[in-house]
Formats: sequence, C-alpha cells, structure tokens
Amino acid sequence: MADPQKRKKPRFTVKVPIEIYVEGTEHPIRGATSDLSLDGCYVETMFNFPIGQFLELKLQLEGTLLILARVVTSDPLVGNGFQFVKILPEDLEELSAFLDNVAAQEAAEGETKA
Repeated sequence: MADPQKRKKPRFTVKVPIEIYVEGTEHPIRGATSDLSLDGCYVETMFNFPIGQFLELKLQLEGTLLILARVVTSDPLVGNGFQFVKILPEDLEELSAFLDNVAAQEAAEGETKA
C-alpha cells in the first residue's frame, strides 16, 4: 500500500461493495474496499492491474457513485490501490457524508472503550 505519509485525506477501514470495469470486458470485477477515503481506496482482489491504468469504478453507498480511478499500487494476489481522478460533485458529497459518519462512529466507539 502507499505510504500513509503521502495521503492528503484520512482513510477508514471500511468494506463497501465496488465494481471495477475494465475496458474491453463485458462483466465487472466485484469486490469490496478494505479502506476508503475521499481521494481513493484499496481493494483486495486476486486480479491485479498495472500501475497507471485508468479504470471505471462503481462504489455502492446509498446510491451508486461513478468514479474514474487510476491504479497507484498493485500488490500481486493481494489487491490494488486506486486514486480517484474524476468524481461528480454530488457523488463526492455523498462519499464525504458517508466518511463523516464512519469517522463519527469510530470516535463514539473510541469513547466507549476509554
């Protein structure tokens, strides 16, 4: 995975259904994120993509978010890191609200453990 020091936005360990669309194929690769931020995600998958490849993603929150992403890490038989390149403003707003909710839940869980 990418160096956490390079990340601009915090990532959260959260599983969200995702579909990865590869140009020239009929069916998406389905999986789930292992972590997610406003800037990207990591998906554990046996399928690996070359660094620099652009892919279309569909992230399933309350609605379906359409995202153009670039592969930034490729770990054989483990997964891929994706940087979000293009996302509609309304989809970014939904993702931001979702992650704010995840952060609030993590904070509440941290308080109950303290």
